[in-house]
Amino acid sequence: MKLLYAPGACSIGIHVLLEEIGAPFELERVSLRDGEHLKEGFTSRNPKAKVPTLIRDDGSVLTEFPAIAYYLAQSFPAAKLWPEGLEAQTRALEIIDYVVATIHMQGFSRMFAPGKFAPSAADAEAVKKRGLEIFETGLTLLDAALGGKDYAVGPFSVADAALFYVEFWRQSGKLPLPAHLAAHYQRMLARPAVQRVMKSEGFA
Repeated sequence: MKLLYAPGACSIGIHVLLEEIGAPFELERVSLRDGEHLKEGFTSRNPKAKVPTLIRDDGSVLTEFPAIAYYLAQSFPAAKLWPEGLEAQTRALEIIDYVVATIHMQGFSRMFAPGKFAPSAADAEAVKKRGLEIFETGLTLLDAALGGKDYAVGPFSVADAALFYVEFWRQSGKLPLPAHLAAHYQRMLARPAVQRVMKSEGFA
C-alpha cells in the first residue's frame, strides 16, 4: 500500500491507522502549498485532487477519509480498528461523518480557503468568521460526547483517528481544546503509532 499524504492535513488520521495496523506501507508526500495535488502526476491517480489517497497493492485507488478508514479496518481485523457491536459502529460513523463533512469541510475550509465560499473578496472575513463558529461548535459537541470516555466509542478505533486530525489542527493554531478533547489528544499523542506519525510528518 502507498499513502499519498500532505503533512498535517486530514491524511494524518489515515497515516495513524496505517501505523496502528503495522502492515508494510509506503508514503508519498504531496505539497499542497506548491499545488502538487493539482498536477497531472497526482490527478492521474486521484482526479479529485486531494489527500488522503490510498494506492492498494493491486494498483487500485481509494479516496475519501471514511472509505479508506473503513477499508483498512475491515482488511486488517487483527488491529481491531472497527468497533464491535451495532451501536458502537453507528456512533463511530456518526463521529467520522461529522468531523469530515461539517467540522472540516464546512468549518475549517471556510477559515483557510474563504475564496471557495465567498462571492467576493469583501466577504472573506465574514466567511472566515462563520467557519470558526462552525469549527468551535463542532468541537464543543464532540467534547460533550467524549465525557467520561478514554476513546470515542470504546477502545481505540477509526473514530479516534478522525478526532485526532481536527484536534491536531486546533492545537497547531495555538488554540485550546475543550477539556475532554484535550485529554483525548494527549492520550493519542501517547500512543506509539501516533508518535511515529508525528515524527515522520515533521511535528516531533
